[in-house]
Amino acid sequence: MLDSYIVVLITCPSKDEGLKIAKALLENKLAACINVIDGLDSYFWWKGKIDYAKEVLLIVKTRLDLFNKVVELVKKLHSYTVPEIIALPILAGNKDYLRWIDESLG
Repeated sequence: MLDSYIVVLITCPSKDEGLKIAKALLENKLAACINVIDGLDSYFWWKGKIDYAKEVLLIVKTRLDLFNKVVELVKKLHSYTVPEIIALPILAGNKDYLRWIDESLG
């Protein structure tokens, strides 16, 4: 059961874009809960050099079986050429919370 739950990390260039993506994921029942963390300082390799951006981080709670649909929707709405969309497994969790994820996703 636990291997079916994931946390997806998505970085966005602005809070407005992050909120637009979060709302779409929730409305499409692809996420049960999304935390939006503003004011992120990101450093990364881009086009052969180290780059920097102010970003917003979305922390998305969902299930592994919905990951491909999450990626598809985010790529439609995201302004980056290569958006960060990575999934981490939930190794343990409050059973009531995990049940709530299932109930929220339908």
